[in-house]
Amino acid sequence: MRAVLRRPDFRLLFVALLASMAAESMLPLALAIWVKDLTGSDGLAGATIFAIIAPMALAPLVGWVVDRYRRQPFFVAANLGTAVLLTPLFAVRDRADVWIVYLVAACYGLSYLALHATLSGLLRQLVPGALLADANGALQTVRQGLRLGGPLAGAALYAAVGGWLLTSLAMTGFVVAAAVVGLLRVTEHPPATATLRWPAELGAGLRHLTREAALRRALLGYGLGSLVMGFTESLIFAYVDQGLRRDAAFVGVLITVQGVGGLVGGLISPTVVRRVGELGSLATGVALFGPAALALAWPDLRLGVLALLLAGLSLPLTVVGLTTLIQRRTPPGLLGRVTAASEALVSGPQAVSIGAGALLVGVFDYRLLFALVGVVTTLAGLWLWQGRRLTPPNPPTPIPTAPPAPPGPTPVAHIPVPRRPLPDPTAHRMPGR
Repeated sequence: MRAVLRRPDFRLLFVALLASMAAESMLPLALAIWVKDLTGSDGLAGATIFAIIAPMALAPLVGWVVDRYRRQPFFVAANLGTAVLLTPLFAVRDRADVWIVYLVAACYGLSYLALHATLSGLLRQLVPGALLADANGALQTVRQGLRLGGPLAGAALYAAVGGWLLTSLAMTGFVVAAAVVGLLRVTEHPPATATLRWPAELGAGLRHLTREAALRRALLGYGLGSLVMGFTESLIFAYVDQGLRRDAAFVGVLITVQGVGGLVGGLISPTVVRRVGELGSLATGVALFGPAALALAWPDLRLGVLALLLAGLSLPLTVVGLTTLIQRRTPPGLLGRVTAASEALVSGPQAVSIGAGALLVGVFDYRLLFALVGVVTTLAGLWLWQGRRLTPPNPPTPIPTAPPAPPGPTPVAHIPVPRRPLPDPTAHRMPGR
């Protein structure tokens, strides 16, 4: 990871993303709490998160728009646009204005999708292919670190200073990100002119995902795991309440433990990708979620801490493996559409499973559901592991050697010199030669 951080261009992008990711980590929970304060309804507060996820249905359109423009200026414009779309929140006063929060949440969901798709292409432009896993691992480490305190910080800021000032801070983060990325020097070619009709252009990302063997296997395996992974969002509350006999606030402690595992996972993910390849890293992440879920079926705090550490470790391995695979196996002109489509194909099943988990936990024993999650994710991880040869391991990046010395001048004439005895070739042998 240090190799990619030595690059000045990546360090500049890294600083920009620190600002935008800090804003991203604070917003969703703060918006949900704002709706809860205005309405007093838990259901309407939860609908805020759904409003953020719902725009994933427009992923093909968002990806197509991203691919029509150069990455750097579009990334700058998208960050500035995100700051602008938050401004209607200043008009929120009472329950009658909740629709404004929902509208902003939906627009923010679209913006997040566009920023994610653009970032993938921008990284491909800035970083050599051999360092893509390191770049993705560094960003995941920061994202997991922000998960430790970002949502809680956003909630605390909202409670202390209100939604308006929190909105101002989030807007500042996106503006800073735009300003810093604008300083990058990136050589980009104009996007190729569309050669297909617009319906075919919109579906090009999905077609690439289905035709490329490694990507197809990755999305099928991860999608299968995602169908049950979302159960844990509701099951963790039942685990704390019914299993550990503790207050619901203790969930925050367990999420912090999971965040510590995520930090470790972000740090080791580039090494895992180099050792077992992108599909191998994805398979490892999905498979590790299995024993973590199975351990949570037994209500014991010590076992629960180990399980949450393991679950946190699995997430960066999954994300870095899939993101790096998409970047390496996708033509630059399709990267926006493929990234957006993959995000929708993963987030869609997760959103469905979150809702299904909330319903099922009221009908079945939470331990049985945790066991189901453990079995399904373990099987999905093993199936992904069987296809790891589609993405062979990546050797470490070689250290650049000094360029060969330029050839000397060509002699124009032969000048005879007196012949001398040749030296003994063994008299001054270099060590190790």
